Order: sequence, then C-alpha cells, then structure tokens
Amino acid sequence: MAEVITMPRLSDTMTEGKVAKWHKKVGDKVKEGDILAEIETDKAVQDFESEVEGTLLYIGVEEGGAAAVDSVLAIIGNEGEDISGLTGGEAPESTDSEEKKSEEDHKTENNATSIEQADAEVPAGVEMITMPRLSDTMTEGKVAKWHKNVGDTVKEGDLLAEIETDKAVQDFESEFNGVLLKQGVEEGGAAPVDSVLAIIGPEGTDVSAVGAPKAAGVSSEKQAEQKSEPKKEEEKAAPAAEASSSDRVAISPLAKKMAQDKGVDINSIQGSGENGRIVKKDIENYQPAAKTAASASAASPAAAQVALSFVQGEDTESQNSQVRNIIAKRLSESKFSAPHYYLMVEINMDKAIEARKEINSLPDTKISFNDMIIKATAVALRKHPQVNSSWAGDKIIHRGNINIGVAVAIPDGLVVPVLKNTDQMNYTQISAAVKDMAGRAKSKGLKANEMEGSTFSISNLGMFGIETFTSIINQPNAAILSVGAIIEKPVVKNGQIVVGNIMKLSLACDHRVVDGATGAQFLQTLKTYLESPLTLLL
Repeated sequence: MAEVITMPRLSDTMTEGKVAKWHKKVGDKVKEGDILAEIETDKAVQDFESEVEGTLLYIGVEEGGAAAVDSVLAIIGNEGEDISGLTGGEAPESTDSEEKKSEEDHKTENNATSIEQADAEVPAGVEMITMPRLSDTMTEGKVAKWHKNVGDTVKEGDLLAEIETDKAVQDFESEFNGVLLKQGVEEGGAAPVDSVLAIIGPEGTDVSAVGAPKAAGVSSEKQAEQKSEPKKEEEKAAPAAEASSSDRVAISPLAKKMAQDKGVDINSIQGSGENGRIVKKDIENYQPAAKTAASASAASPAAAQVALSFVQGEDTESQNSQVRNIIAKRLSESKFSAPHYYLMVEINMDKAIEARKEINSLPDTKISFNDMIIKATAVALRKHPQVNSSWAGDKIIHRGNINIGVAVAIPDGLVVPVLKNTDQMNYTQISAAVKDMAGRAKSKGLKANEMEGSTFSISNLGMFGIETFTSIINQPNAAILSVGAIIEKPVVKNGQIVVGNIMKLSLACDHRVVDGATGAQFLQTLKTYLESPLTLLL
C-alpha cells in the first residue's frame, strides 16, 4: 500500500520547507535510509531520509519549490500502483514535465548560464567541486590553505584545502580521483557557497572555459546522478573496505550528522541497513558504553599567538579573518538587539577550594575551578529553566537540553565550543571535554557542529587576574556568566575579620526573556552550589 510522505518539521520554528534538491526521481526504487531530498528550513539545509521502501510514485513539491509543514512531499508505494485517490486525481507528470522543461531550455539557448551550454563546456570525466556549506549560517567560505596544487594527483579522501567558515577552519577532502586542473579560489581568498572551488579530471584536460558558478552547480549535480549507480555497485562489492576507517564507514549522511551531534563513535555501531549501512534509527537506538575520562583527556597543542610587529611611527594593517568579521557582526547584533542588564555577586570559594583538593587527590583525577563552575551552573539551570531559554520574536523557546558554551580565546578572536547535556556530565567528563575542545579550538580543529546548539554561555577571565567584567550575550542564549579571579580578601566570618577567597560572578541577561528577579534567583542557587559543593549531590 502506498505511503504518503509529508513535509517534515525539522526545526522548532519551521512552518514551511523548501526542496533544495531531489535525490530520487519518479520511478526510482527507494530503500529505507536512502536520501529522498535536501530540505531547506529557516535554519539550515538537511538531508531527508526515507523510512519506507518501495518505488517513488509521486513528487508533491518541485525542486526549488516550498510547501507547508505536513503537506504532501512524496508518495512511495508499489510500482504501477494507483495513487489517484491520494493525489486528488493528479497523475505524476514526469515525462511531460521533462519535455516541457527541455523545450523551455532550448528557448534560452542564447543565455550563457543555460544548462545545455554549461554541460557542453564541461569535458567528459571532469568533476566540479563547489564551495561546501559547512555550517548552518555559512554564506561564504575562505580558503585558508591549499594542500594540493594545480597538476597534483588527487585521490578520494585526500585533503584538498582548509576552509575557513564563520565558525571554524575545517579540512575539506576530495570525493573524486584525478588531477587538480584548476583552483577556483586563491589561497586567502573567499567565495560564496556553491561557487566553483576546484576542478578535478584527467591529466591534460582543457578546463579554461569551465567555471561559471551556475553552470558548475548544475553540471556537478548531473555528474553526481550519473555516478550514483556505479558508486552503489562499489558499495555492494566492498562494504568491508568502506569500514576501514571512520570516514569510510557505510553510513547515511543524516545518520552521520546525528552521530556527530550526539558525539557517537560510528565505528562502534552495527548498521541495520543494506550491507550493514548505518541509518537514522541506528543512531536513535544507540546505547553508549561507559566512557573513561582518560580517553578524552588528551588535548591538541595550542596554536601560537600571531605576533604583530611594532614599528615606531609606521601604521600597519592586518586583514580580518572570516572568524573576526563574524564575531564583529554577531556581537554587534546581540548588543544592539537584546536589552542587556547585569547582576553581580561575590562567592566565598573556601569550601570549593577544599573540595577541589580532595577530588584532585584521587588517582588520575585533575579538575579546575572552571570545571566546578560549569557543573554548578548546569545544575542551577535545571532549577531555573527560564534562564535556559531563547527569545524568538513572538514567543520564548524553553530549551529541553542544557548545553553550555565555554568561551575560548584563539589567535583570530573567540569561539564558543559547546558541552552537550552538561547537566548529565560529571566533573571528570567536563574536564576532559573542555581540555579537548579548547585545545582543538586553538589549533583550528573544531568542527562546526561542536559550536552549535548552546543554551547558556560561560566566559572566564580569572586566569588573567581579572576580578570582574561583563560579557555580551551569545545569541540565541538569554544569558552569559562572566567569571573573575579568586582573590584573597578580608571578610567578616562569625563576627571576626578573616582572610577569605572571594570570586565575583557577573550575569548578563536578556531582559526580554529573563527578568531581574529570575536572574537573581538563579545566581542565589549558583552561589549556594559553589559555597557548599556538597549540595550538588542533593
């Protein structure tokens, strides 16, 4: 019996979706876990997998078209099955529509960006590599470094270039074999997403006439379709070879993204799809084994700060990195759009210092005050969910998970890696995760998904001796905690003036979401947890 596939709701704020690309055509066989289409929401473009098997009988939304959530996206059933009752009497118009499109295309034969002319410009065997979209908010990418030069032989999996996005620098691998015939973007240059990044093909091929961005996008899609069948055969012939490394595991794109978001090691999962392919439900049903802190304790070496030379009487300039430009844009938007106000409190850290000494006396255990603050903050957020919320125009979104972003200084500025489900982590897990991500942030090794999804942020300048400061809220969070240094000061205790260890906290709040009393109650709870660490166990 035919199954109606509706437009999915892929984000909390999504009301309609746009089909960026169909991966299946009417008449194609569809298996569970196959990618049906790429759906563009109000936040990102996501792969949409089929949960049923059969033949694609009907496409309800054309490529490039939009439709409301829960409207008919596609119909899958048995080949030749009558679906007129499900489509309101409409029959799938595959052949006729393709003929009409081809006639319209012939009418535009003088247009330089037409599909026919683009295909004519691309020689056989040549692959067009476009600038990838490596984060939800990325609109252009900058080539930080080329690892292959024109004329170099490239194999599938070889590192082509380092791409700098609005959030991080990521390695970009080749999916094709051949020779690098052209670099579409110079090292240090930037280009929009989907524009030509590189051209790979047989040695000696003339590609001087190839490179129009629109043509590249269309031709690469057609070539991808032409190569899809051989690739499927290769997967069937050598599933074991694919699983030889984490990058070659047989896994659907959606399942791979879900695994990255959840921090799941895909090498430890047995896939339930065809030939052991890992699909969406495998990630959803995955039960992680107990992790040890030692496995995540190794941090990457920190990148050296870029030295700026000072010349008396001579002004110099340094080109802004993509990260610096985005920091300027985002913080300006946050400061001028969100009504900030600030609450400050002093914390007596005497008991926290004693607790840390006892914890660090245990074998193979070493935590910092910052780890203790992160843990206490996560537990306090559990009791004050309004602080763990976001402003969304006509509504407030109360986040179901507590994901704390930890601000890390890098040579280019500031990044905020995110600890997912922080309230469920213990001290050693937090310590290992922070060290790992901070080290990789400084060496530009963080992935974009590791800096997304925060619900609250913490910025700590205590290690620099800063006693107190305020921060700009990291949107879409409703608050950010600023942590100062622990300073020895005279305090009154039991009517006597004694030396105490005092730390100042500053909470910046978005007044649209967090009222003054709500922010103050949150700080009171946090103060209790830090001044009496045993209360965290209650």
